[in-house]
Amino acid sequence: MYAVVQTGGKQYRVTAGDTLEIERVSAEVGQSVVLDDVRLLNRDGEVIAGRPRVEGASVVADVVEHKRGPKVVIYKLKRRQGYRRKAGHRQELSVIRIKEIKA
Repeated sequence: MYAVVQTGGKQYRVTAGDTLEIERVSAEVGQSVVLDDVRLLNRDGEVIAGRPRVEGASVVADVVEHKRGPKVVIYKLKRRQGYRRKAGHRQELSVIRIKEIKA
């Protein structure tokens, strides 16, 4: 059994026991998170596609840790103008472990 779930503007294919890095969720480490935006559900070969969501389906996950992603450097330059801008960004991430998929 697997599901396609959307969180943080991205879609992930998950099964029970998977570990994912997603955008930061507002739960403490050790708490459970319910992801109820399930887009597709596969139960023993029976595929249920949502329009846009599968009604009544959810994914339960535990928050393992919070961390920050790698630094991305943004550099803007206009040649011969003396224009240079340098900025950096690190995305806040949560590591979750999928406990179960409820259909």
